[in-house]
Amino acid sequence: MSRLALIDYGSGNLRSAEKALVRAAGGQVEVRVTHAPEEVLAADRIVLPGVGAFAACRAALDARPGLGEALDEAVRVRGRPFLGICVGMQLMASRGLEFGVTPGLGWIPGEVRRLQPTDPSAKVPHMGWNDLIDPHGPGLIAGIGASPMYFTHSFAFWPDDTADVAAEADHGGRFPAAVVRGNMAGVQFHPEKSQSAGISLLSRFLEWRP
Repeated sequence: MSRLALIDYGSGNLRSAEKALVRAAGGQVEVRVTHAPEEVLAADRIVLPGVGAFAACRAALDARPGLGEALDEAVRVRGRPFLGICVGMQLMASRGLEFGVTPGLGWIPGEVRRLQPTDPSAKVPHMGWNDLIDPHGPGLIAGIGASPMYFTHSFAFWPDDTADVAAEADHGGRFPAAVVRGNMAGVQFHPEKSQSAGISLLSRFLEWRP
């Protein structure tokens, strides 16, 4: 049985994500909640959740000895399929601009900036259901179509290369809702809160062969 490492670094809807992944796995993939570097390196797939401020999440990740190095080895060197959720997606960026400048993991060049809606009725934080626009690229994202997903965030990740954007959403202006580069994917929304559409995405990730 293949194994998925759901990263526990003290930030994220960990139990909700675990339950959703277990449901999506249907007993075919072992979902293990961990921050142990050796378990991350042994995993076949990795999911990094995240809720809160970019800088706080980065600090929490760095506070787990060896975890950042294990993630980099597993994802960038060994090519394990990776999914970042919300701030877990944002951490893939070069830097975050929330409460100052904080370096990200640097896996996909770009930066995390505050939403700036042009429509005054579009409040920040952006919370609630929103449709995906133009989901494309690998079947991981394209296959779920323009389904509504559940968002809760004030910042978003803008990659330097727009080819890395796999879907957008509109909240007084478009922003990237999903990114994909090689074996690395990230979603700004919360699939664990997005009912059947979110479970469908997680199921696709568990079968994804980038």
